[in-house]
Amino acid sequence: MAMPRIRIPASARNIYSASCPCRLILDLLADKWSALALAALEDGPVRFGAIKTRLEGISPKVLTAVLRRLEEHELITRTVYPAVPLHVEYELTDLGRDACVPLGALLYWVEDNIERFPALP
Repeated sequence: MAMPRIRIPASARNIYSASCPCRLILDLLADKWSALALAALEDGPVRFGAIKTRLEGISPKVLTAVLRRLEEHELITRTVYPAVPLHVEYELTDLGRDACVPLGALLYWVEDNIERFPALP
């Protein structure tokens, strides 16, 4: 069953307003691990272990939390295949694929412009 949708008239949307729900979605998508997890799913369904391997430095606990948040907001789906051991795959939804367009541009921009930034400590 589909979750109810956020209904806000365009005239009431203001990302700068503390009460605007757009901020919650911005917080979700602007999170480093969320953006990288979505990007890791762009080529099709992926198992948890493959995502963890791709996202170097993420703990299983954090990855689980990120994937749950993305699934809760219908950016990804989680499919469990009955097998021993269980086989679970994650896949982008249409909404998730749409989100990957601007996020992917940001990821590529960062890679292409990293040398323009001051040295990191």
